[in-house]
Amino acid sequence: MEFVENKEEEKIQLKAIFRDMLKYSPSKICGMLGNAIIVPVYTSLLPPEQYGLYSLSIALLSFLCILFSDWVGLSGLRFFRQHQLAQDLPRYLSILVSILCMNIFTMFIIAFVFREHFYSFFKIQPMYFLAILCLIIPVAIRALMFQLLRAQLKSVAFTFSTILNQILTIGLSVFFIKVFHMGAIALLLGMGISISLIDILLIYQSNILAYFRLPKLQWKVLLPIFAYGIPIAATSLSAWIINQSNKFIMNNISGFTDVGYVGVAYGVTLPLLMTIFSIITVAAIPRIIRMYEAKIDVRPIISRFTGYYILISLPVVSVMTLYSQDFVALLASPKFQEAYRLIPYFAFGTFFMGLTDYTTLQYHLANKTYIDFVIKLVSGLVGIALNIVLIPKVGLEGVGMATLGANFLYYFLSVVIVLPQLGLMTPLRILAGMLLSFLPMWFIYYLFTDITGIMPVIKMIILLFVFYICYFAINNNLFKKSE
Repeated sequence: MEFVENKEEEKIQLKAIFRDMLKYSPSKICGMLGNAIIVPVYTSLLPPEQYGLYSLSIALLSFLCILFSDWVGLSGLRFFRQHQLAQDLPRYLSILVSILCMNIFTMFIIAFVFREHFYSFFKIQPMYFLAILCLIIPVAIRALMFQLLRAQLKSVAFTFSTILNQILTIGLSVFFIKVFHMGAIALLLGMGISISLIDILLIYQSNILAYFRLPKLQWKVLLPIFAYGIPIAATSLSAWIINQSNKFIMNNISGFTDVGYVGVAYGVTLPLLMTIFSIITVAAIPRIIRMYEAKIDVRPIISRFTGYYILISLPVVSVMTLYSQDFVALLASPKFQEAYRLIPYFAFGTFFMGLTDYTTLQYHLANKTYIDFVIKLVSGLVGIALNIVLIPKVGLEGVGMATLGANFLYYFLSVVIVLPQLGLMTPLRILAGMLLSFLPMWFIYYLFTDITGIMPVIKMIILLFVFYICYFAINNNLFKKSE
């Protein structure tokens, strides 16, 4: 297929993406603040063992969602435009809902038959396992509705629902812990009730009931959904292996307390960072798909947003690493302070994980998601091996080394394996400006090592301020003049 460069359309879509980013940003900023609140609140109310059990439960929930629900919504996003143009949305959306219902039913059958194996393999109590199974129903509905809102470009509705969901979840969870003293199960109960309420709102916002019909399942509609979605599920499972399987390995080796430390380090890095970093992808990917479907060369716009991602994320990750002890002390209870040892590894692991959203977009555009699956699976298996080898030898740091190594391997493979006409263009000007801007930032950091009167959080803000001031000065003067 031949793709042509279209500067005029690229400018139109670029402006539209920035508008969408502004619309999505309140939900992402509130999501980031919500994630920042969750860890200190939950760690102040729960001991490390209970927080470890909660972290393990959430990891198991995400495992089941990957297998049975998330890929349905992502497939719906990918092919929504095609069916919209063909005026075939009622049948298409009805088929998506039918697939989701069949998947959830299958999950309950498998869970019931093999429940004893789940208990022993995941080291989880029956009560928690049942709570997770019930929780997946509202979570699956929410995932499908959120993707439908993205496909409909209803960014304001998406933003409002996300913010409300965050507030309800935290409020109800704290209520159940404080009033009923239920421990980790209270957090799952709060999530279940809040997400169920949000699902009602999402169904109304997406207007899916107006489209729904009892569908006739046709292979010409089903096959593209399964062909695109199942590799995505397998790929997401591989990502889960990279970033969350370490909790189960750690639990088998050291118990729930160390899992609690891993859960805190994970909670203040990946969910916190990816929530704010994903403002770009959540706005850009639907429009990039539209450009690709119109046979427009999307490489320049993907390259541009890759540069923006690096510009936003790398300084933040670097500062978090430099002040990892202070960062954990700021966002977690003192009894979880040991989690700081994992912050440098998890922060840079998150950076590389976010970067692969851009380097692997080529596989999704070309409907060759099996490539993404293979390279992520290889990285995940390497991560498991590293966890098993390193945790007994170096403890918590072993989890961090394995996670960073697996995420970097995944990024490296996605850069090496490139599809024709979809190779990523390196944003050289942004990288050059960042390299020059890091020099004064590191100099200020060196000066701060001898100054004790400034609060660590103020130091972090000053370092980021210095970096971005230098970057924009260099970009607006040196590079523009050279052009």
